[in-house]
Formats: sequence, structure tokens, C-alpha cells
Amino acid sequence: MGCKKEVDVECYREIAGLGDVTPARPLRATLDGHEIALWKIEGQIYATDNICTHAYASLADGFLEGDCVECPLHEACFNVRTGKALSAPATVDLRIYKVQIEGERIFIEWPAAGSGPVASPRI
Repeated sequence: MGCKKEVDVECYREIAGLGDVTPARPLRATLDGHEIALWKIEGQIYATDNICTHAYASLADGFLEGDCVECPLHEACFNVRTGKALSAPATVDLRIYKVQIEGERIFIEWPAAGSGPVASPRI
């Protein structure tokens, strides 16, 4: 799948349909072999890495309360809007991705092929 829009070497790639993500059901998606979690909070879509930075566990399988997700493995908490690690045992923030919505399609910021994921700046 190619880039939707070119921005220097970065682009936005389609990752899911808008109806695939609900407040009660985050979405685990894969882009170029990299796991991404999509979250819907107060009508906004957010994208983060899906794998906990402490140990290999899917955050999309965790417990979401407000804008914080608790890892199902060791209960580390992360803010899905900012990626900030909020509690031990996690000490490394999640990578977050810029999101664009066009119609019913969700796009996230992603680099040109082969250069790895693009992280949005932390808030």
C-alpha cells in the first residue's frame, strides 16, 4: 500500500475504517509488520504502538479507562493521547502517531517504505 500524501519523506497510510474502532473496542492493526493500536476517546481517534514498552503484551487487549490503558500483563498504565508511561513497571513512553480521518477511513503518519515508523512528538 503506497503513501496517501507526501510530507518530506513521511506520508499518511491508511490503517483502518472509522467503524472498526469504538470506545469499547480498540483496534489492533499491523502496518509493515509493526503493531499499532487505535483508540477512540471522546470521538477522537488516537494511534499508538500496540506493544507495551515494559514486556511483550498487546495493549489493545488491556483495560481502557478514560484515556489510560492498563497493560494486561503487568498492569503498567499509559496515556493513549500522549503515549506517556504513567506507572511502573513501564518507564518508557509509547510511540504515538498523527492521525488523519478522510470520510470513513483512518490514516496514520508513516514513513516512506523501509525507513521504520515515525513517532509524533510527545505532548
